[in-house]
Amino acid sequence: MSRIDERQQLRDKLGEVGVLAAGKTIRKIDKYARIFIEHSPFLCIGTADAAGNADVSPRGDPMGFVRVIDEKTIIIPDRPGNNRADTMQNIIANPNVGILFLIPGIEDTLRVNGKAEIIDDPEALAPAAVNGKPPKLGIRVKVDEVFFHCAKAFRRSKLWDPAAQQDRAILPSLARIVMEQARDCEVEEEEAGKVEEEIQEAYRTNLY
Repeated sequence: MSRIDERQQLRDKLGEVGVLAAGKTIRKIDKYARIFIEHSPFLCIGTADAAGNADVSPRGDPMGFVRVIDEKTIIIPDRPGNNRADTMQNIIANPNVGILFLIPGIEDTLRVNGKAEIIDDPEALAPAAVNGKPPKLGIRVKVDEVFFHCAKAFRRSKLWDPAAQQDRAILPSLARIVMEQARDCEVEEEEAGKVEEEIQEAYRTNLY
């Protein structure tokens, strides 16, 4: 098996970057990036710990949940979860983050790279309150790079095409999957069903 581990080998296979692609990165949130962020209800944030072990986590909320503070700063609210805090622990160890913003129905995406910090400033987080509940914490990102990404991945995957949606029945419940992975053994349906009910109740009552 051959392996490519040098930049020139990679370029020999792929060719050089086009002028437009190479030059599209900007160093601030311009008017187009602001519009995209303010209309996005979903993002994925990539982080790594001090040793470089990587992680990607989803974040979602009503459209515009990420606040654009200025052309170099955004704040992402943190909502109740399972308290693993993988993303935030990584940020404490290594502030470099990569963020992919999505808008349902739009095939282009927006990529934002920068340096993040965890904040607990009530004044800064108050505008992110939902149902009268402000987030306890937030992720403030100082922006280094911003660029739009083309639609090829979405065209290939047909992500927003209703006809391409999969039946949830291809997998068992989330409760069963997590319980069996954690225990490394099969779980009784009755027990998994009770935990799944608890998960669904948390969706109804503890999103914020």
